[in-house]
Amino acid sequence: MNTEPTNDPQSAAVEQLEQFGLSSYAAQTFVALASLGIGTARDISQVSEVPRTRVYDAIDELRDRGLVDVKQSSPKQFWAISAESASRTFEYELQHRTDVLQTALTELEPVGRRDEQRGVWTVDGQTAVTERVLEFFSSAEEEIVYMTVEDLLTDDLIEALSDAAERDISIKLGGVSADVQERIQDEIPGATMFESLWVWSDTPAGRLMMIDGQKALVSALVNGVDAGPSDPRSETAIWGEGETNSLVAVLKAVFTWRLDTADPDS
Repeated sequence: MNTEPTNDPQSAAVEQLEQFGLSSYAAQTFVALASLGIGTARDISQVSEVPRTRVYDAIDELRDRGLVDVKQSSPKQFWAISAESASRTFEYELQHRTDVLQTALTELEPVGRRDEQRGVWTVDGQTAVTERVLEFFSSAEEEIVYMTVEDLLTDDLIEALSDAAERDISIKLGGVSADVQERIQDEIPGATMFESLWVWSDTPAGRLMMIDGQKALVSALVNGVDAGPSDPRSETAIWGEGETNSLVAVLKAVFTWRLDTADPDS
């Protein structure tokens, strides 16, 4: 998530408030109040593009969301809650929406949703690929084999691997630098490290993954640094599930051969 300062905080704030469902006038009104501290409808209109006659409608919308208070004076004065309180309000609202959505979708899922998925499936964008990897990590019952480039071994993935290790899942990792290997071994002492098949820095490869010998995922980086993490051009992956799945069969053979040759006792 990009939280770096912006050269235009006003526009950035308005844009994000609109993403949270506020109308354009309500978003502009709240941002105006945030900069004013306390203001009247006239004050708000003067520092924003909201017509004075529309300020009151915007205030009503903001009051319904718990974002402003009104002083019963003449003329009326308005006060916006702090940035911290506003962020917390939207965070709670987003979490509630997420919980409701998850419950509704879970109830809609067919009984066989988690059964073997036939064929090879495509997922685009680094954020989407990471979510699929995290989902597969959480579903592991016996073993996770994961090869990746250093930039894609993020904190949330290491945390998920650590959680899997606590469930007594066997963790085997390859394709990362010595520094990252040392970090992983500190946080996941039971993880087994093995050498990659390729020099990944010279290829667009992203990740190779096998879960319980049943699920496989392969990804490639696209457009390098020119694409943002959520951009479909940043990373593309294919995945499959089931012992007879072609992708699973091929990647299982590759991993089996590599791990066997990497084992000094084999």
